[in-house]
Amino acid sequence: MSYERQDTGGQGQLRGLKVVEFAHVVAGPLAGAMLADQGADVVHVEPPGAGDAARSMGPRKDGVPLWFKVAGRNKRSVTLDLHHEAGRAVAHRLVAWADVVIVTLRAGRLRTWGLDWESVHRINPKAVLLQISGFGATSSLADAPGFGKMGEARSGVVHLTGFPDGPPVHTGFSHGDAVTGLMGAYAVLAALHRRHDPDFDGEWIDLALFEPLFRLVEWQVIVHDQLGTVPERAGNQLSVAPAAVINTYRSRDDDWITVTSATLRSVRNVAALLGLPEEEFGTAEQQHAGRRRLDDGLRAWVAQRGTAECLEEFARAEVVASRVFSAADIAEDPVYAERGDIVTVDDADLGPVRMQGVIPHFHRRPGRVWRTGPALGQDNHLVYREWLGLDAEELADLEKRSVV
Repeated sequence: MSYERQDTGGQGQLRGLKVVEFAHVVAGPLAGAMLADQGADVVHVEPPGAGDAARSMGPRKDGVPLWFKVAGRNKRSVTLDLHHEAGRAVAHRLVAWADVVIVTLRAGRLRTWGLDWESVHRINPKAVLLQISGFGATSSLADAPGFGKMGEARSGVVHLTGFPDGPPVHTGFSHGDAVTGLMGAYAVLAALHRRHDPDFDGEWIDLALFEPLFRLVEWQVIVHDQLGTVPERAGNQLSVAPAAVINTYRSRDDDWITVTSATLRSVRNVAALLGLPEEEFGTAEQQHAGRRRLDDGLRAWVAQRGTAECLEEFARAEVVASRVFSAADIAEDPVYAERGDIVTVDDADLGPVRMQGVIPHFHRRPGRVWRTGPALGQDNHLVYREWLGLDAEELADLEKRSVV
């Protein structure tokens, strides 16, 4: 296998940051992906043979799984069997090389393999360790398995999602995992802010899968604490809403349009559009009391009009509204195109493929999608020979013993 040195862009915010992830499926790898999109060198460690379970998830085209093409993008893939002592020795060399270590293994396995905080800190005192688990490393369930949907259920979000007379509803993607990955990347960057301090002694970030979504529903704990109430499902409205108008409405064209008014003025604009007396919706108390009138009025008003007419009238009245987009709508939308939010990347298996661009946008030193998810072990020689300094004989021996 030859070295592969694709152009990684060189202009991302995190150029030169070294990351190794002993993390599979969604949450941990997404944290690494956020860093990789901004130019970090991210090494994704996978077992020889099948590799990360994420490689086989989701829909396929001509037998080629599509999800991992995005989930693994901008990373280096190496194979390493951590069940072997020799494999663990190489893993520790990766820890010594890295600035950031991401792990999602259970606490007991981390200790056994020397990838827990104490071991990582001993090997590399300046390393930042992001440890993602179902229930957190300090809880009584530290060794229990966990997946993102469990985290969603425990966070309070699922209890609040759905219609009052229906069951709780999970969102239509890996919500808990994704938000945990995003918060994990944020936490890593917060820790790295201190790494040039003379007394920086590494950092251990301990993140449970239910905690990020729990944190984002800002009002649920204080409302329960102070009012003794339990917020319940409210359909496409919100259990605790910032204003009187939040819902989705079906147009004459059978499209769904969402309308949100989060300020006093915007709610008055809705009232005026519906021909209701604006003076009856002048205060927050009046608007809250008139929520049903506004909701019923909007439902009837939208149902009598085509989608384009509705959106034009909403825009003219300065009422914030949008058609509910499908993936097809996103692919054709001019604003997505203007923002460069969908990019085309060449893939070895599929040819040109489209996927999300790098978000957020940095205008002076932007990140770049320079590769789709790599083949399993595609970067073994580059990482082990050039980055870690293993000689040819040592690497050949590891390959012969199926350690890599």
